[in-house]
Amino acid sequence: MSNSSKLIAVVKRDCPTCVLVLPVLHDIERRGHSLEVHVEDDPSFAAGLSTVHDASDLGVSYRLDVHAVPTVIRLEEGREAARAVGWNRDEWRALTGIADLGADLPAFRPGCGSRTQEPGMRSRLKVRFGNTGLAARRVSLPESADAAEACFDRGWTDGLPVVPPTEERVLDMLDGTTRSPQDVVGLVPPNNVPCTVEKVAINAVMAGCKPEYMPVVLTAIEAALAPECGLHAILATTNAVAPVVMVNGPIARAVGMNSKGNVFGQGNRANAAIGRALQLVVRNVGGGRPGEIDRAVFGNPGKYTFCFAEDEEDDDWESFAASRGFAPAASTVTVFPGDGVTPIVDHMSRTPEDLCRSYVGCLRAVYNAGQVVSVSAFLVVGREHFIVFRDAGWSKQRVWDHLMENTTIPVRDIVSGRAGAFGLSPEEQADPDRPIRKFARGNFNIIRAGGHAGKYSAIISSIGSNDALVPVTREIRP
Repeated sequence: MSNSSKLIAVVKRDCPTCVLVLPVLHDIERRGHSLEVHVEDDPSFAAGLSTVHDASDLGVSYRLDVHAVPTVIRLEEGREAARAVGWNRDEWRALTGIADLGADLPAFRPGCGSRTQEPGMRSRLKVRFGNTGLAARRVSLPESADAAEACFDRGWTDGLPVVPPTEERVLDMLDGTTRSPQDVVGLVPPNNVPCTVEKVAINAVMAGCKPEYMPVVLTAIEAALAPECGLHAILATTNAVAPVVMVNGPIARAVGMNSKGNVFGQGNRANAAIGRALQLVVRNVGGGRPGEIDRAVFGNPGKYTFCFAEDEEDDDWESFAASRGFAPAASTVTVFPGDGVTPIVDHMSRTPEDLCRSYVGCLRAVYNAGQVVSVSAFLVVGREHFIVFRDAGWSKQRVWDHLMENTTIPVRDIVSGRAGAFGLSPEEQADPDRPIRKFARGNFNIIRAGGHAGKYSAIISSIGSNDALVPVTREIRP
């Protein structure tokens, strides 16, 4: 080693390999090498060495990017020239230039994790040493302030408490994606404000998300911002609709989403938090607040959150994502407008035809029996109803065809007692016997979800036409 060389060793008492190499560090110093030893836990561990530093604040480990101990670094002219991690006799000899170093030790022993790798420590160190890379405005609160109440005071909540988005929590959330914090996901209506990945992470923290939800949340926002989804119209309408998020594929199971019992209800963190994150982005980034651009007459609880996974347990029926051309191994998010859940209760029907008769009556009543324009719906088939169709050999397409055919409405029922019928041409109105399909001008889809006990299905009714406010499906990025 040259006179300008210096060795830095990072160790900790709570590491058997560090204990093993401690005599080696003494040997290095005895042979005249310049050596600094930084101890992450107990400086007395390295007593007897000339230059020992208390590194329990982890600043040195963080700046040197130490992930495991022992780590030995050789500096030349103040710059790193070589590094050895753990105990590898050949590497230490090459790094120090001492040919017989550690002759009485085994050739190799793995190191232990640096304290920088403890849960949550990485984010805490970024904040402590000012290397967060975050661009959002900081809000400082007095120590005596209640952070949750401060979020209420600033209008950041949906009416329920949120998790205060500290820098550490936001950094932890950003660990859930490989995307840059300053990547722009899109322009969020109604104010068309650019929404970065960082802003999504902030709202995901407030919503109660885990970092592993971030790919789903980001994809849901991208789908919601697609022009054909019509998010601005969903926000501004006087109708009750809100964006609904449905997830398909392996990621739904990986993050623990619910597709079965109480699928539209409370109790599942992933379902609740992912849908809530989208709603908070709309509120806090885009400015979509009730009483302002949001002029809904009634609204619906889905404006807090409406998110679920499709039940893909039985592949006798293809999933919604597969019906849109996605591979079975793909993970996708679909966003569509929905204004609530209407249950269909039929414990008696034992044939597909009888069960469809129950469905038809409920589907024809969506919005009102004479409404055929801008009416859409998702029919959610419960497990026990699905078994009726499956055992009779009915495919999902056959059910769809049967329902489309039997939800037709004669023109007389549409125009009766009205001065006119919005959306019907004069030619259509002139023929009272002419059949008009309930969803011919909208969207009608069939999916599966719900528990295994009870003969129930449900309808998620919605506004939408063939080319506007349509379901948008996007594949989730790795």
